[in-house]
Amino acid sequence: MRIVPVSLGNRSYQIKVGGGLLPRLGAECAALKLGQRCAVITDSNVGKKFAQAALKSLAASGLEPVLITVPAGEKSKRLAMVEKCHDQLAAHRLERKSFIVALGGGVVGDLVGFVAATYLRGIPFVQVPTSLLAQVDSSVGGKTGVNLKSGKNLVGAFYQPRLVLCDLDTLKTLPRREYISGLAEVIKYGIIYDAILFAQIERNLPKLLQRDPAMLRSVVARCCEIKADVVGQDETESGLRAILNFGHTIGHAIENSSGYGKFLHGEAISIGQVAAAKLSQKILGMSSRDAARIDQLFSAAGLPVKIKMDSARRKKLFAAMLLDKKVNAGEVKFVLADQIGKVRWGQKVPADLIHQVLG
Repeated sequence: MRIVPVSLGNRSYQIKVGGGLLPRLGAECAALKLGQRCAVITDSNVGKKFAQAALKSLAASGLEPVLITVPAGEKSKRLAMVEKCHDQLAAHRLERKSFIVALGGGVVGDLVGFVAATYLRGIPFVQVPTSLLAQVDSSVGGKTGVNLKSGKNLVGAFYQPRLVLCDLDTLKTLPRREYISGLAEVIKYGIIYDAILFAQIERNLPKLLQRDPAMLRSVVARCCEIKADVVGQDETESGLRAILNFGHTIGHAIENSSGYGKFLHGEAISIGQVAAAKLSQKILGMSSRDAARIDQLFSAAGLPVKIKMDSARRKKLFAAMLLDKKVNAGEVKFVLADQIGKVRWGQKVPADLIHQVLG
């Protein structure tokens, strides 16, 4: 097992990465003294696979868990579902000295984090991410939230978990498309922060695609280390943390303008990152070699690198970009790369260049 600390003063916690960790959930929660009564919130897909193991582990440690299940998919990330979860927590009489376990992928983690942040003005929660994307990205750092019709993650809070438990065994049952989608966030960490990691992914992509346990442990832990380092320096995204949004400005707009669910998050940000690399060439002078390596790695991973759009879809995508959380005074700001491993945030990009790189 690898342990990655997230250093945030009195909000500090650990990320634990390894195989066979789900059976230890109860002991880990009991050691943190979060309370006796708890709720496991999961979705209809993940619940069938792992809910009973989580409930059994919690009960074996003397805790009193209840199960709350939400429909699987991005459509559960909405305020109506937050209210339903609140109502069920109240019906089960969860109190301030209770806690919640978020068992699932990024949708569950984002939703449940926001539920925990707002129920009784905030109760503790634990992240148990079961997708690759959630293990390396969305479960770490305290960003919680839900979507509005007008945009992704427009309602939310910064609210840190008390523990992140990444059981790599849960990735064995992940559908191939979902697993590959998670690789988009893995590759992102190499582009924004660690050229050595990027080269490691290039060399070992076949092993990663085969879900080799040793390779996964190494890569997931390194991604968590990078995110923990960035979040430790800038918890609420006033500067450095913005680099984690490389490729997300276009990616989120693709998700929103296409209708949530058509593109998985990783698929959309794969297209966004390749577009951002092309913009980086034009604006910051990134080398054609680095831009080509980025394009080739996403393609080799089986991720999309471009999108076909007619004029109506293009117009819809640009309208969605203007609703991005990072828009300031009506101006869209991008994260762009000087080279693999080094990026800058807050970059102005003319609309005509965005049109060019999107083809």
